[in-house]
Amino acid sequence: PRPPPRTSLWPRCLSGLISLPALSPLSLTGKEGLTHLPSLGPSANPAQGKAHLKQCDLLKLSRKQKRLCQREPGLAETLRDAIRLSIMECQYQFRYERWNCSLDGRTSLLKRGFKETAFLYAVSSAALTHSLARACSAGRMERCTCDDSPDLENRKAWQWGVCGDNLKYSTKFLKNFLGQKKIGKDLRAKVDIHNTNVGIKAVKNGLKTTCKCHGVSGSCAVRTCWKQLSPFHETGKILKLRFDDAVKIFSATNDAVGHSELVSTQRRSHSPKSPATPRSTDLVYVEDSPSFCRPSKYSLGTAGRTCSREASCDSLCCGRGYNTQSRMVTFSCHCQVQWCCYVECQQCMQEEVIYSCKQ
Repeated sequence: PRPPPRTSLWPRCLSGLISLPALSPLSLTGKEGLTHLPSLGPSANPAQGKAHLKQCDLLKLSRKQKRLCQREPGLAETLRDAIRLSIMECQYQFRYERWNCSLDGRTSLLKRGFKETAFLYAVSSAALTHSLARACSAGRMERCTCDDSPDLENRKAWQWGVCGDNLKYSTKFLKNFLGQKKIGKDLRAKVDIHNTNVGIKAVKNGLKTTCKCHGVSGSCAVRTCWKQLSPFHETGKILKLRFDDAVKIFSATNDAVGHSELVSTQRRSHSPKSPATPRSTDLVYVEDSPSFCRPSKYSLGTAGRTCSREASCDSLCCGRGYNTQSRMVTFSCHCQVQWCCYVECQQCMQEEVIYSCKQ
């Protein structure tokens, strides 16, 4: 029997990779076996026969998504790259927070409408957009190549052997891959779609023009320019700022257009009597987050987490205090460049103090 119709922007999207329900973003959970990611288990070479078909079969995608994966040999590898990119960036941005983007409790967290859930949707869609564009320019995808915008600068860049990141193809493919459908009055689905689009928009806003000069002795007699994505760490930093300023919303009916829309619980300063509509760049959420201080179905809590005494211990340890431990660490010191061509260093030791949250 056919599965019932799904209304999320991420219908069964990568559910095999992430072991999540239908309304799940591209992010890791606490339950998946890492062998579901072929690159993290036994390595598979996509160039060997039909290996990419097997890689697609490992991902529990919808029928449409599986067909797209099978038609594009480089897609399965790109999806895994996006998984790694999103989880590493998420954990980096929240390394000093009570919720540190750990895998534990991820499944339960994604069933709720917290700020943390909003960030997961945004960083996941951003990672997929970024990875697809980079895969095109790196020649890992057969159905796309360098930035193919029909302007003179891109043609010049290609002639000089420079390949711009193909964000145009990436966003177009992503919309087709995710298959956005009508969502009706489902508030949670509206929120997930909004936050997904925030991530895509963050990547688009990070597109910059890079130029290279060609000429004798470094002169700029001829200059070639092309479009290039910002490092994903910059996108992650922007999304973290969006998280810090996330907007709590509810759904209201707009009589003028006859359908419901997202409305903020906050008021605009210029119109304090009317509710505000969140901006397209705002992360939105529908319920307040737990404290994440103690173990729960959402996280392991903060006991045992290392912290900075000056910057984060008070907040991270939730008032329980922290333990202090000293240890000796070895590091390279007094390094000198020797002819030719290596660096010679001495080994030094110093005392390091570690602070960790009490139980």
